[in-house]
Formats: sequence, structure tokens, C-alpha cells
Amino acid sequence: MDILSSLSNNGDTPIFLALIVTILCCFFSLFFRLLKYPQSDKTNPCNCASSDSSMAVTATARLMNGGGGGGGQVPVVERERERERQHVIGASMMEQLVPEITTHALSYLDYPSLCRLSMTNSSMRRAANDDNAWKALYHKDFTMEQDSITPANGWKAYYAATRAIVNINQHFFDIIRERSLPEMGRLWLNADYVKCIHASGEFFTGYSGVLSSWQLALNWEPAVNFQVRDVRSRVLPGVAWVTMKAYVGMEHNTHPMSMTNVFELHNGEWFMVHHHSSVMLADGEVADQPPMLG
Repeated sequence: MDILSSLSNNGDTPIFLALIVTILCCFFSLFFRLLKYPQSDKTNPCNCASSDSSMAVTATARLMNGGGGGGGQVPVVERERERERQHVIGASMMEQLVPEITTHALSYLDYPSLCRLSMTNSSMRRAANDDNAWKALYHKDFTMEQDSITPANGWKAYYAATRAIVNINQHFFDIIRERSLPEMGRLWLNADYVKCIHASGEFFTGYSGVLSSWQLALNWEPAVNFQVRDVRSRVLPGVAWVTMKAYVGMEHNTHPMSMTNVFELHNGEWFMVHHHSSVMLADGEVADQPPMLG
């Protein structure tokens, strides 16, 4: 009290109060700092070293794999490798086969199955559109005689064209069996150069003459069911021909005949332009009078 009284009597009271307030502020500041950060003065040198070491190892691994630094992003090479790995894992068995094995496996499919396979997914479309697969299918369904040719538009297009010719050639025999003159008229090209030589040896030329010969044969000859064997076809741009052996009835030794049909492509449709039929004779055999049909 005496000190305060003496100070109050002096002019130094404001200075003393400011000093007391400053000391108290420093004390409370230090006290709250210790309460808030009790571990601040305890350092762990291992944490920094371990963090720096981990970062160094990661950076080294990225550089060794061709990647860049920083950013925490996966390097481009690593992403590509991962994408390829996932592609291999998700790839179908067909994609992982050797091409020769794939072609051999697809050769067991028929024409509709191979077409349906090409519509499943992209990998199957590539396999089903392979030219070697269609070449193998062609030789299985048709003939080995054309092994040396190289179709201009590939074996798939050549197979489709040959299939169309074989089907229309079969339609020719269906018309004879059904004895339908209107269908026969639609099959032949309406041109003056078309020709028809029947098994009887009679020769007809021009659309009207050919149709008249078929009208006579279909009206007067009994219904004939041909068994067709050894069909061979050749397709060129705009023209195709088919050779075959035809037998009347189920027995192959009854009136065997050799036949040739020639077709032309007009406005996307095949028409018959030539038919030639002759009786097959064994050595020394004399032909009986054959039927006109054929």
C-alpha cells in the first residue's frame, strides 16, 4: 500500500500498470500454448526420414517404369500396361487362339452359323469375316477345283455369289418337278440369244422358242424328280455356269445325264441363258430314246 501510495503520489502510476499488464499477458500466452501443443517441443526425426524415403522410392519406381514425377498420377506406361492386362483377362478364348486354329474351328460351322457368329460382337465379327475361314467353308460346301483362284472381292463375297447360283440352279429342278411354266418363263432371260438343248438332242434358240420347248415338255412328259450329284459352279462378274450329273428317280443307273446351265446377271438378278443336257453312256453302250426333259 505504501508503494502504491508512493507511486500514486508520483507521476509513474500509468507506467507501472502497463508493465504489470504486459507481464500477465505473456504469462497467459505461454500457459495456453503449452496446453494446446503439449508435443510441440518433442520432435520425431524418423517421421520425416520415413516420409522422404517413401517418396524417394515411389519416384524411383516411376522413373524406372518410364513415368514422370510428381502429381501422384499413374504414369502413362503403367496405365497402358494395366489396360492391356485387363484386355487380355477379358478377352475371349477365340481371340487368344492361333489364327490357324481359329480358322480350323470355324470351318466346322455352316453358312448360317458363321453369319450369325459375325453379329455377336466385334471380336467374333473379325474372326467370322476372316477370308481363310470363308475359303475353307467354300471348299467344304462346294468344290476344291477353285483352290488356286483369288476372288476379287474376297472369299466371303465369292461364297455368297456361289450360294446364290447353286440355289437358283436348284430352283430350275424344282420348276421341272412342279411343272410350272410361268416360273420357267421367269427363270429364263428374255433375249434372242438364249439357247436350250434337251437330252433328246432337240435344239431351241430365242426366248419364245425355248419357252415353247418347255411348254411341250412340261405338258406331255410325266412328272420327273431329278437327283442331282457332283455339282460344280464357277462364278465370274456378270456370268456363271454350273455343271452336274442328274439322275431320273432315285436309282443312279436310270437315265443318267450330264447337264450344264449358264446364267447371266442383270439388274442384280440371275437369269438362265443356256441349258444343255446329254445322256451319259458307258463304253460300247447304245442310247435308248431319252425323255425330252433335261
